[in-house]
Amino acid sequence: MQSPDHLDPAALSVALAGTPFANGLHHFATIDSTNTHALEQARLGAPSGSFYVADEQTAGRGRSDHQWHSAASQGLYLSVLFRPSTDHPLPTTDLVWLPLMTGLAAHRAIAEVTALTPDLRWPNDILIESRKVAGILVEAQTESRISGESTVSAAVIGIGINLHQRSFPPDLATPATSVDLETGRIVSRQQLLIALLRELDGELSLLASPRRDDALAAIPHRIGAISTWVSGRRVDVHGPRQVTGITAGLDMRGFLRLRTTEGLITITTGGLREARA
Repeated sequence: MQSPDHLDPAALSVALAGTPFANGLHHFATIDSTNTHALEQARLGAPSGSFYVADEQTAGRGRSDHQWHSAASQGLYLSVLFRPSTDHPLPTTDLVWLPLMTGLAAHRAIAEVTALTPDLRWPNDILIESRKVAGILVEAQTESRISGESTVSAAVIGIGINLHQRSFPPDLATPATSVDLETGRIVSRQQLLIALLRELDGELSLLASPRRDDALAAIPHRIGAISTWVSGRRVDVHGPRQVTGITAGLDMRGFLRLRTTEGLITITTGGLREARA
């Protein structure tokens, strides 16, 4: 009987046929960080659709240089290399959409494989109830075009999903959980990986679609429909701007609106926590 953590490259390619990921697997028993490695491979010219999966990360990273706990054979740790097409360049101002699109893809993949109902916490966390089950880290390499506009030459989309963990470090900022703990069964890493990459391909393909503008404009509404965090929740914002307020939805750029004692403000970066009493 195969381990639920087993990856079958041939079966992956078949399941991902028709996507850029069909033959893109690079698998490591252990690595410092899949994102760090993917960024280096991007600099060396690796093609779009390459994805890097590790059984263990010794220096996994989250946003704002937070460590991502990546115990051996306990989670799905991967980084995807995405290169926008030359016909449809991605301005650096549109980078904000990538973690949001990835969050939507991961939300659907987890729901599809597990029948759980995940929650999205802007901008990059996936929770079940109040416990964090997954996180997203997007890093990019940019270039300047003749027009003077700065565009993305390559983006690395890092995704960490807790799968088989039964316990977590006690000092985590947000209580954590795993897919197995929430489902009461052992979930296949390969099954979840396939679902995630197929959903991610559907999201990323919108960037080269004739309906791109409409698709991007719909993202704040799509997130609002499945997130309990973006509207009507009292939160503390931590990051460059420390502030407390009640979330008031996402604006047309995907940024968070927050109603505070000083009025309605826009949060462009940072993380959220449930407000202290």
